[in-house]
Amino acid sequence: MEMRIHFPGNKKVSADFDGFSVATDQPVSGGGEASAPAPFDLFLASIGTCAGIFVLGFCQKRNIPTEGIDLIQKMEWDPVKHLVSKIKLEIRVPESFPEKYRESLISAASLCTVKRHLHEPPQFEVTTEVQKQGGLQ
Repeated sequence: MEMRIHFPGNKKVSADFDGFSVATDQPVSGGGEASAPAPFDLFLASIGTCAGIFVLGFCQKRNIPTEGIDLIQKMEWDPVKHLVSKIKLEIRVPESFPEKYRESLISAASLCTVKRHLHEPPQFEVTTEVQKQGGLQ
């Protein structure tokens, strides 16, 4: 997969890939216009939505209605390291949700690919390339 990251103006940074464009911006306090989520907020949202797709798939496979099911994600912040130190995911289910599937639902959410990448992070390689007018050199 390849993404094109570009700078539409001020503190905005966007990523284009597979026919989608994901916009980010910084909050006003960071010099941005708060016109889109900040990149780190999208990262955090990717964890919850990834767990959510596994919860959704679990329910759909068993014909369990998803109305009334929510995932609540809470982050604990380490003020010394300036990093998130803990992410809590709470799966809220209605009273009608089958008791026998509650632990399995937690297991399903834990299969999240984003979360698994945090346990085994990829290597990063950053380079620069000089572009001539009209394309890469």
